[in-house]
Amino acid sequence: MRIIVVGAGAVGTFLAERLSSEPDLEVVVIESDESVAAHIQDELDVLVVTGNGSSLGTLEEAGAKHTDLLIAVTSSDGANVLACHAATELGIPTTIARIEDPAMREGVDRLGVDIIIDPSAAAAKELTELVGAGGVSELIPFAHGELVMVGGMVAPGAPITRGTLDSLRLRTAEWGWVVAAIVRAGRTFVGQGDLRIRAGDYALVMTTKDRVPDASRMIGLRKVDFRRMVIIGATRLATLTADLMERQGFDVVFIDEDADRCQRLAQEHPYALVIHGDPTDPDVMRDVELTHKDVILALTGWDEVNVLACLAAKALGAGMAISRFNRIPYVKLLSGVGIDGAISSRIMAANVILRYVRQGTVEQVATFSTTDSEAIEIVVEPGSPAVGKAIVDLGLPAGVVIGGISRNETTFVPDGSSIIREGDHIIYFAVPEAIDESSAIFSA
Repeated sequence: MRIIVVGAGAVGTFLAERLSSEPDLEVVVIESDESVAAHIQDELDVLVVTGNGSSLGTLEEAGAKHTDLLIAVTSSDGANVLACHAATELGIPTTIARIEDPAMREGVDRLGVDIIIDPSAAAAKELTELVGAGGVSELIPFAHGELVMVGGMVAPGAPITRGTLDSLRLRTAEWGWVVAAIVRAGRTFVGQGDLRIRAGDYALVMTTKDRVPDASRMIGLRKVDFRRMVIIGATRLATLTADLMERQGFDVVFIDEDADRCQRLAQEHPYALVIHGDPTDPDVMRDVELTHKDVILALTGWDEVNVLACLAAKALGAGMAISRFNRIPYVKLLSGVGIDGAISSRIMAANVILRYVRQGTVEQVATFSTTDSEAIEIVVEPGSPAVGKAIVDLGLPAGVVIGGISRNETTFVPDGSSIIREGDHIIYFAVPEAIDESSAIFSA
């Protein structure tokens, strides 16, 4: 598959990096800024074309006639729509546009936009779900929300640390969860039976939606009913998140160091408390009088500000701190040092787009801030090698764990004896080198 990415900003660069690692994808990046284009060409294994992504000439130079998918993710909604329109004129079969202004979305399908993404809106929704879960770091739904992947740092003394996964399974009367993987010191280990989990590991656990509290307790997380959201920054992600939190009855506090932005926040959110001050200043945080019922959401556009604000807030008593990250490697370095969760607009965009890149019967793809592995929901095709076989007999490659099955009205966490049927929705976790081989097992 050949893909053109228009725009090499934060989202476009991450997508180009992520997609170019796929063995069967050829990626072209179009960027109008010459210095940015040169940097991308030096850093990534992609073809870079300098020019306007909505220009027919630039698209032709990028090889539009041989392209399967165009993804327009510049900072301009209008430019993204125009790029999709031009791509359609040149015969590119599928287009994806980043459009943040809701007023611009109506009728864009007639202009050649097939799929709309809004990474900030998706991130705001995930933040709301994380806070509602009361302590987990990641909460990713599959199978229309019936199965959930829970991510969190394993606490000292957590039940999941009391033996190998095989021995834990024997001692658990009702097995309602599967450890998909753990991340330890930057390395990913899939949830095989002889794996022994330690405190400080980051665990990804698949369970049914009704057992999320049980899975959280297994990794040592205690649910907290948070009452107040302290939001750092005045970005679009910050205001979208505040809107959702206010609708759910949470008290909202904004902290931002720019007086004009604070004035705008106060006008847009009359029921919120807006504080003009430096969010990294401990004295400003002390004035907020933080308690374990407070959540800090650091959502500025600067990683350093977000990290320092979270660390200061946790030191002063906040119950949970979630940071927005642009540079994903920060997440692996800082997990376990006071930051409970991470959010990334780049990852939100990648999760949507990878579904279309995978094609076939893939229903959903989830990538993570802590590992380059993926969780995939795929529909078992009639005549596939998996139909009629028990999981233990599938011959799954190393690095793959099946975490859940959704079948008609039934959703469950399987064991090795579970039989695969055509039409099943299989949710599995796979390291990068095992993705293609594992997908083939469920495809005809």
